[in-house]
Amino acid sequence: MERMVDCPLLSLRSALVLLLALLSGAAAGGLTALGGEGTARGLLAGLTATGLAVPFFNRIIAAEAGAAQRPAPAGVSAAEGESNG
Repeated sequence: MERMVDCPLLSLRSALVLLLALLSGAAAGGLTALGGEGTARGLLAGLTATGLAVPFFNRIIAAEAGAAQRPAPAGVSAAEGESNG
């Protein structure tokens, strides 16, 4: 049986997004717990911050070159988008 070790489990971009989300969640949870709210509320704040940070960092970190989005059709401005065409 051949093992597939050539392809990584996560892409570099995905790993970076998850790492940044976990770091921001840990910071939010730690600051909440240190602020006197207790461990349980600190954990909930950290989990919430992590969940909200994933889509945030996913949007602001540039997509990989192979997954570039296709350009808008001619005559359509970027603000209009394709649905208003």
